[in-house]
Parts: sequence; structure tokens; C-alpha cells
Amino acid sequence: MIKVLSVFGTRPEATKMVPLMLALKDEPGIESYLCVTAQHRELLDQVLTPCGVVPDYDLNIMTHGQSLADVTTKVLEKLTPIMAQVKPDMLLVHGDTITTFAASLVAFFAKVSVGHVEAGLRTYDKYRPYPEEVNRKLVTAIADLYFAPTQQSRENLLKENVPDKAIHVTGNTAIDFLKYTVRDDYIYECDGLNQLDFNKRILLMTAHRQENLGRPLEDICRAVRRLVDDFPDTMLVWPVHPNKIVTETAWGMLGGHERILLTKPVNPFDMANMMKRAHLLLTDSGGLQEESPAFDLPTLVLREVTERPEGLVAGTLALAGVGEASVYDHGARLLTDKALYEKMAAAVNPFGDGQACKRIIGAIKGFCGVG
Repeated sequence: MIKVLSVFGTRPEATKMVPLMLALKDEPGIESYLCVTAQHRELLDQVLTPCGVVPDYDLNIMTHGQSLADVTTKVLEKLTPIMAQVKPDMLLVHGDTITTFAASLVAFFAKVSVGHVEAGLRTYDKYRPYPEEVNRKLVTAIADLYFAPTQQSRENLLKENVPDKAIHVTGNTAIDFLKYTVRDDYIYECDGLNQLDFNKRILLMTAHRQENLGRPLEDICRAVRRLVDDFPDTMLVWPVHPNKIVTETAWGMLGGHERILLTKPVNPFDMANMMKRAHLLLTDSGGLQEESPAFDLPTLVLREVTERPEGLVAGTLALAGVGEASVYDHGARLLTDKALYEKMAAAVNPFGDGQACKRIIGAIKGFCGVG
């Protein structure tokens, strides 16, 4: 039996790792263990509980006002004895969080092989996104097996002298997860979403990145308020991240508008089914940039750079920046230019076909010499 220990701690990681956890559980020849750090406690449970995924180990490290150093230190201290107890053949981590970096470092100290799911994403700007860009580059230096979601990610790794035989282009597990989330008869857990007038064009928004806090987020809020005011057939829906700065900015600048619905964070099932029915997505999220093409949903990226250039090349995404004028102009164009909108909606999804988990498991078995 191959022992695989998977570690993740945030909701975005969970949405991409849960389908892999379910697949590993049913795979002959693999003994799968899951440790969650709960870097994001409540948001993480929004994914695990509905999917019936129960961690074998829960570090439960989240505290109010935690710093990046706090998270790193706690993961190092609490995961080390678990690594010694399980003695896995491979540690699986995902993406670019502090949990991902710290867990990889624990595995390195224990001389355990590391498999990196969603490897090779790059902006080549260490502060955009912060701290994710540096996290994923550090994990690249540690990992032994790289699951690149796209050919572009593979090429990024090759430029950094990662051995070709260690890289497997798998597609993104975010697409695998959608099979568990979307239904025609779906009833939203967030009741306010059940009351929406879907005859209006729904502008679905998320914004929470560290580098956008402060003036950029305020400019984004001014831009989307202008869009809603200038286009009476629209409605903005924003599940607001619990970060205090995000919450205060959102409610302070957009609260009380009759066509703006601000909600608490919604679970991924609500979000996926909202994307299916939305007219336009505005987001600084990484994962949603990958999921939206599966719904033929034109997406404005509320960032200056993206580590997912495949979406820009394919035409599913457009960089709107974070300035008020830029965000407004990009949004207004898509709300008035039908041909442009339809071109983005019809673009081919570059992020996968829903078979990433199958390819990842095959590569793990090959690496361990059993397939």
C-alpha cells in the first residue's frame, strides 16, 4: 500500500482537494490520510461537511488576528509529530497558501516526498499576489512531483529547471469539483439568494486579496456602485469575506443600495450555482478564474496581474485592474457590447476536462513504482 498524507487548510484549497480526497479513498493500493490545519476554520468546514470528508487529523490552528508567522509556526510545530506517526510515502499539498509551504517544509525535514497539486503558476511579482507567489516558488524548490494544471504551468516549471519527467499536466481539480456542486433544482443555503430576481443581469463579485485592501478595494466599490446605478437592469451580489477591512469597506460603501446584496461568505455549492446563473463575474480570486469558464461566464479579474494567463489568451478572462475608471469601463463594455460579451462567453475553457484527479493518482502510483 502507498501511504499518502494530504494537508490543506483553507476553503479554496478544500474545493480543489476534496475531489482528490474522494478519489484517493476509493483507489485500490492507496492508504489515504487527511490532515487539515484549519487556517480558515468556518470557511473550510463549508466544503468538508457537505461532501462527507472527515479529516484524520485537525490542527485547528485558526485564531483571531493571526499573522502569517503565526500560521507558519503552528503548522511546523503541530504537523511534525503527525508526520512521524503516519510515516507517509508522499505528502500532497495544494497551490500556494502558508499551510502549503509550511507542510512542505515539514515533509522536507522528514525526508518525505512532496507532490504539489496546481504547481507552476507564476506572476513573477513576489508581492502580487502576496504571499502566494513566494509560497508556490518555495514549494517548487521542495517538491518531487509536480501536477501542473496547464501546459503554460509546465513551461514555467521547465524554465526553473524542474525535471521534465517530474511534471504531469493534469488539468485543474477545480473542474473535477464542479460535478459535486451544480444542480438544476438547486436551493441556496443562503436564503437571500433564493429571493433574487434572476430576470435582472446578476453581477457576481468577490474581492478579498491582501494587496487589494485599502484604496484599491475602495476604488473597486466605487466602480461597481456606478455600474449598478448606470444599468438599472443589473443587480450586484457580493458574498463578503470575513476579513474586517473587507467587511467594513463593503458595507460602508455599498450597504443599503436596493440593487446590491451583500451576504456573509457562501459555501462553494451556493457559489457554483450562482456562477451558473450570473451574467458577469468580477473577482480577485484565483480559483474562480478557473471555474467561471466552465459556466460560459465572462470574468473581469480585479487585479493588475494574474498567474492564470491561459484564461486571458483563451478570452474567458479580462484584466480589469483595480482603479475605479478601469473597472467601470471594463464592466460597462461587457454590459453594452453584445458581441464582446458573447465572444467571451463562447471561449474554450483552458483549465481542464474534469479528469485531473485520475491523472494525479496515476502519476503518484507511477512515482511510487506500482503503476
